[in-house]
Amino acid sequence: MNIKIVLRTVGRLLWAEAAFLCLPLLVSLYFKENLFHIYLIVIGLLLGFGAIMNLPKPEKRTVYAREGFVIVSLSWILLSFFGALPFLFSGEIPSLIDAMFEVVSGFTTTGATILADVESMSKSLLFWRAFTHWLGGMGIIVFVLAFLPQKDMQSMHIMRAEVPGPSVGKLVSKTTVTARILYIIYAVLTVAQIVALLCCKMPLFDSVTTAFATAGTGGFSVKNASIAAYNSLPIEIVTTIFLILFGVNFNLYYLIIIKQFKRAFKSEELWSYLGIIAVSTIMITINIMPIVGSLGTSLRQAGFQVASIITTAGFATADFSVWPTLSQFIIVMLMFCGACTGSTGGGLKVGRLIILIKTVIREFRRAVNPRRVKCIKLDGAVIDKEVISTTSIYFTVYMILLAVSTMLLTLDNIDLTAATTSVISCINNVGPGLSDTAMISHFADFSDLSKIVLTADMLIGRLEIFPIFILFLPSTWRKSA
Repeated sequence: MNIKIVLRTVGRLLWAEAAFLCLPLLVSLYFKENLFHIYLIVIGLLLGFGAIMNLPKPEKRTVYAREGFVIVSLSWILLSFFGALPFLFSGEIPSLIDAMFEVVSGFTTTGATILADVESMSKSLLFWRAFTHWLGGMGIIVFVLAFLPQKDMQSMHIMRAEVPGPSVGKLVSKTTVTARILYIIYAVLTVAQIVALLCCKMPLFDSVTTAFATAGTGGFSVKNASIAAYNSLPIEIVTTIFLILFGVNFNLYYLIIIKQFKRAFKSEELWSYLGIIAVSTIMITINIMPIVGSLGTSLRQAGFQVASIITTAGFATADFSVWPTLSQFIIVMLMFCGACTGSTGGGLKVGRLIILIKTVIREFRRAVNPRRVKCIKLDGAVIDKEVISTTSIYFTVYMILLAVSTMLLTLDNIDLTAATTSVISCINNVGPGLSDTAMISHFADFSDLSKIVLTADMLIGRLEIFPIFILFLPSTWRKSA
């Protein structure tokens, strides 16, 4: 383990977060809030700790897989800790555990919150809260690699550890250029949504924060009632469209830009993702129509909620806990499903589910005809055996983690429905959960133990299990492996 290069890289990422905090600082000045000194203190701490971590000079500057995993894990933990300090120091979230829960939820784009009254928060902290979604959506470290590349930050292993999905490939020969292309596409789509929301007469501050939360598929809103507070069909339509767009693999947008349309629209994952959205929307629309009362309103609520849940954004325009059991079941299944590989969405990912389903089908066929050897293909290409094996292991560990976390929450006598759906929601970075009586819109009443468990679940889920667990393996820290 090259500890010096790990410390040096993480230290520079702390410097980057200091730069990011300048934006909410400016927002606090614009709205004349008395939080200027809070941001300066946190920025000073970040610069100081970053400088200390940069003191050791690494003899070797190579970053292998181990270093990549450790850099990503340590960075996300430390960036979340320092990112929580403005909430803590301002007194608006007086508990460190609560502040960590809120910021981890932001960076991991979960959207779960401990705030019962969001609208009482200061504008600059609401901005920072939403901006963490935007940074975490495509990846905090990917942003730094894209626009602040360092010669000693060999980025492929770092990018593999941070970008969600079963595999990460390069669009062009250099990883830093790939990261830059992805972030430019991400930024252009974000600006497009801000403009679209402004055209729908949403206020500028609300448009920016909503676009940040949509782009990261996070779901933090500046309104207690989320998107429902605006009671605007155009706003819901725009948000629905952009949620679906941000749930698509960003590599496909690049293929479209370079006019490789056939290759882009050949994607099995894309069509499966759109098909799941269409079928789920139709089923829920039909199922809730007797309760809602009209086809138009049913379609409006179903379409928005399906797009919000499958992309793991967690925005709400309706309380789906009062929907029929079938609709609730579909919503929970969408929590598991998630969006596409290489998107900003969470969950298992549609691509990973396709691999798992095809693996099961192959094993059934092999049981009938043991001599038959059939490769698993995706988009016409044979999937590497290592990817299939890693996907199966990931799913196994994922289910074990879900069971253990649910058990820990039941120690606080949380009802089983609430415990299970809260864990599912946090591991998959969705946000809301279900209880026996209502939808869980905030986690303020959960105990500190439950909040710690769910905070860990959010981090583990966003980094897709392996980076966090590898951090605690003794073999990771040995000089030679």
